[in-house]
Amino acid sequence: MARPLRICVLGNFSGRNAGDIAILKGLIHDIEARFDNPYFLVPTINPRFIREHINRHGNVQPVSLLPWAMSAKIFGLPLLHATLTSDVILITDNILFDRRLWNPLYNYLGTLSLILPIAARRGTPVVLYNASLGPVTTTMGRRCLHRLMQACSLVILRDQPSQQLLERLDIPHPAPHFAADCALGTMAVDESAVDRIAERENLFQNPNGTVGFNVNTYLDVFLNKVGRHRNTHGLLDELARAIDRLIEQLDVDILFVITQVMDLKVAQPLKRRIKQQHRVKLISNQRYHDQQIAGVLRRCELLVGMRTHALILAASVGTPVVGIVSYPKTTGFMLSIEQGHHLIHFDTLDEDNLVRHVADAYATRHETRLQLKPIIEREKARAAQGADLLHDFLFRRPDTPPEHPPSMSTPPHERHPLPKPD
Repeated sequence: MARPLRICVLGNFSGRNAGDIAILKGLIHDIEARFDNPYFLVPTINPRFIREHINRHGNVQPVSLLPWAMSAKIFGLPLLHATLTSDVILITDNILFDRRLWNPLYNYLGTLSLILPIAARRGTPVVLYNASLGPVTTTMGRRCLHRLMQACSLVILRDQPSQQLLERLDIPHPAPHFAADCALGTMAVDESAVDRIAERENLFQNPNGTVGFNVNTYLDVFLNKVGRHRNTHGLLDELARAIDRLIEQLDVDILFVITQVMDLKVAQPLKRRIKQQHRVKLISNQRYHDQQIAGVLRRCELLVGMRTHALILAASVGTPVVGIVSYPKTTGFMLSIEQGHHLIHFDTLDEDNLVRHVADAYATRHETRLQLKPIIEREKARAAQGADLLHDFLFRRPDTPPEHPPSMSTPPHERHPLPKPD
């Protein structure tokens, strides 16, 4: 029997971000449905989390990026070894941007632009898998992205802005395919599990419903970028006033839903600024995993979010969303689910604008939920198509000419011998 296909999956899989873990779970699920017994190598700074929460079938091996494994997060021998002993390398999510380009504790693009061309020259396909690109705003970032794209054999993007970035920077690339975010396939926990969470956290007691809010710790970065407010305090005050107005105007409760634990240091001060404390609750992925959070979001009337994957988890269960645009990928996702009219751009974010958008979304929430149902089913199917595209690329018929050298008509694990996993 041929040994399993070894797939190295590159993303930010520390366990601190519910969205990133939802991506990994969705990717593994879709590929397992299309390939026979695939074996996954997952570089991570939290090997224990991968072993305990992701390795369900014994076919997911964490690759430690910790210092005692001779790695400074992404930069080190473990990543080099994982990529050189894999049959195919998948880059997913949104890890290719140029902020803090040469800091491997924060940035992936610089390191991957050095390592992945080596794997490509050895005949290992490098694939952008349901990925987003950018932002890339510096000359060196453009050079790194150009180098990485030259190493790619297959490009599957999850949004149009990523292709527009490549065209704007004049970076040659294989003709892209378009799929969707792997996290859309998140399977929310059942209603009885949500009942237990609601009882524990005292949620969903208001007959007028609960509006979810999600915030991002990088408020200072976004504010500096658009030149508004001298620090985050002014914006937090505005957001708190807006939320108090929404509680009064709509007679709803508010639930802060945090999907990245670092965002608690913004969410908690914001929550304390709200006058009507008895109407405000908070949950986070510090206690609840992605499927539990999705189940809670299913009961919210809508979610107002800054983190793209908070919006994705909400939309995956049919909950209407209002996106506060802090990243290009947020715009890309909202447009993909035909909700561009529910976008608030960061340079226009203020108390009155937020109240108006949320009130409008609340008023039409039932119609939006009905409209979203077929759209989300379509996007879930598109996310799963990434695995079909990958399979067809790796195992196309011998009489089909390859788009990119080396020939993909021979399965990658037969082109060069590789050691078996430990």
